[in-house]
Amino acid sequence: MRKINLSSDALKDAASCLRVLSHPTRLLIVQLLCEKARSVGEIAEECEIPHNLASTHLKTLERCSLLKSQRRGRSVQYQVTEKHLFDLLRCIAKRFS
Repeated sequence: MRKINLSSDALKDAASCLRVLSHPTRLLIVQLLCEKARSVGEIAEECEIPHNLASTHLKTLERCSLLKSQRRGRSVQYQVTEKHLFDLLRCIAKRFS
């Protein structure tokens, strides 16, 4: 097994990010956004949650620099910015599928 050395700051940042991802709805949102960019309304509908709750989850993920938003007319589209999320979801799928 390879040795991994992370600084205490890196471990704190990782723990903070993992806490954000530890919510099932947020994981579902990340899964959806790994497929393609989506609006708040689309995410709310696909997750079967109210629009305002979807928006709150998206802002939480965005604050952790996992997503970015872009205004397109009256709509705001969200997309994954952290390329390692794809690998993380693959790891989760292997472990829990």
